[in-house]
Amino acid sequence: MKHTHSGCCNCGNHGVPRRSFLAAVGGAAVGGALISGCATTGAGGHRTALHARPTVQKKELVIQPVFSYSIPRKRNQTSWRPWGDFHSEQDVEKEVAKITGELAELAGRAEFPIKVMPVEKVDNMEKASAMAKTSADLMLVYAAIGGQNEIETMISPERHNIVFVRHRSGPVYLYYETASCRLLRKMVDEFGEPGLMPADMVVDSQDDLLWRFRALYALKNTVGSKIVAIGDASGWGAGGQKAPQISRDLWKLDIIPVPYPEVEKRIKAARANSALVQKTEKDAHEYLLQGGVKLCTDIGFLTRAFLLTEVFRDLMDEAGAQAMTINNCMSTIMPISETTACMPLSLINDSGAMAFCESDFVVIPSGILLHHICGLPVFLNDPTYPHHGVITVAHCTAPRRMDGKNLEPVNILTHYESDYGAAPKVEFKIGQTITMIDPDFNAKKWVGFRGKVQANPFMAICRSQSDIEIEGDCDKLAEIMVGFHWMLAYGDHRKEVGYALRKLGIEWIDLTEEQLKKA
Repeated sequence: MKHTHSGCCNCGNHGVPRRSFLAAVGGAAVGGALISGCATTGAGGHRTALHARPTVQKKELVIQPVFSYSIPRKRNQTSWRPWGDFHSEQDVEKEVAKITGELAELAGRAEFPIKVMPVEKVDNMEKASAMAKTSADLMLVYAAIGGQNEIETMISPERHNIVFVRHRSGPVYLYYETASCRLLRKMVDEFGEPGLMPADMVVDSQDDLLWRFRALYALKNTVGSKIVAIGDASGWGAGGQKAPQISRDLWKLDIIPVPYPEVEKRIKAARANSALVQKTEKDAHEYLLQGGVKLCTDIGFLTRAFLLTEVFRDLMDEAGAQAMTINNCMSTIMPISETTACMPLSLINDSGAMAFCESDFVVIPSGILLHHICGLPVFLNDPTYPHHGVITVAHCTAPRRMDGKNLEPVNILTHYESDYGAAPKVEFKIGQTITMIDPDFNAKKWVGFRGKVQANPFMAICRSQSDIEIEGDCDKLAEIMVGFHWMLAYGDHRKEVGYALRKLGIEWIDLTEEQLKKA
C-alpha cells in the first residue's frame, strides 16, 4: 500500500479513557474507521500469539548477611568493654533473630528478585576466612563488636559489600563509632579499604538497605547482558565512535550484531507466512481498539509495523536477549520493511523488554541500567537547550506503559523527519515525576536530575515530545551537558543510579541533589 497521508491531521489531546492492552474484545470490528486519516477507537482487544515467547529470566541478587561480634570478658583495672550492648550469647542470638526478621521483611517488599542467605555469626578469623569464600553477590556485614581483621577479611573488591550499624534502631554497634576512622580510613585521612566506600555504610535504615539492594540488582542484570544490534553497534557523533567498545569493556555487554541482509530475508519470510500476516493485522486492529488511541497515518504502515515487531522479537528470542537496538533506523529499514521501526520499539518496550533506536551505545547502557532499577519502560530521547527551568525532549519511539501498568494516550502519526511509516506520539502524564540521565561519551561522568512533565506540545519535531520542568540549576545544566541522547523514566531513581555508577567508577552529577543542598 502506498503512502498517501502527507503530514499530520489535527490530532490533539482527547478524553477517551485508557483500557488495558489485554482487555477482552467486545463488539464489532472498527471497519471503515481503520483507514488512512484519523480514527479514534474504543474498547480493548486480546492478542493470541502463534507461539509462546520465551522469557529471559532476571538474575536474583544473592545476599550473604554476617553478624560480626565478640563477647567481651571483664578484666580488672583496665578497659575491657568496647562500645556495644552485646555481653552474652543470648544477646547475640536475639540480634541475629532481629536481623533475620528485618531481611525477611525487606525481601517481601522488594519488587525485584533477591535471595537472602541465612545469617552467619562470625567471631574469629577462621569463620571470617570461610565466609570470604562465599559466592554471594553482596556481603552484608552487621558490624557489632567484632574484630576489624575479621571484617577486613570478609570484604573483597571482587564483590559488593555493605556494612550496617545501629544507632537509634539499637542496640548500638561499636562500628557506629569506628566505621570511618578505623575501617574506612585505617586511622589516617585517606580511604584505604578496597571494596568499601562511604556510600556502602548504612545506619539504622531498612529503606536505605533496600534501595542499595535495588541498585546492585540492576547492576548485576545490566553488566554482561545481551543486546541484539540490527545493523551493528554504533555511537552518536564523533565522541561516540568508541562507545561500543566501552560498552563491551566497562559494561561487559554481549552485543550481537545482525546485518541488514539477514533482516531483509526474515522480513520477506514473514510476509510469506500468511498465518503470521493475519495475526499481525489482527494485532494492529486490536491495538486500535484500545481506548486513547488515534490513527493519523496509513493503516498499512501500522500493520507492517506489527509484522516487523515479530521479526525483531524472533531475533531477540533466538539470541536469548532482553534488549535490542537498530542502526540506521531512519533510512535503511524503511525500504526493506515499508514502514518505520518506531512502533515496534514502542511495542517491545511496553511488553517489558527493551528496545532502543539509533544503536547509540553512548546512552544504551543507561537505558538498560535504569530499566532494571525501576522495572519500567524507559524513553531514549533527544534533548534540546535548557532554558527558564524547562527542557523539551523528543523522539519517535516512546513507550506507552511508562508506569508499568497503564497505557498512556497515543496518536499514531508518521515518523517526523521522513513523513513516512507509523510513529507514536505518546502523551506523558502531566505533573508526573521523572528521572533524567545524560551520559557522557567517555563513560566518565553522567549528569542527571529529577523533573516533572509540564506539557506535551505538538511542535514540528520528533513525535513523542514533552516539556520537562528541571528540578535543579538550569543554567548549570546548560554548562555541563555531555554526550547527546538522554534517558527518561517515570519516578525518582537518582539514588540508585548514583550508587550503581560509583561501582563502575563513573561520576554522578545530581543537579537536583545539589539544589536541595543549597536550599
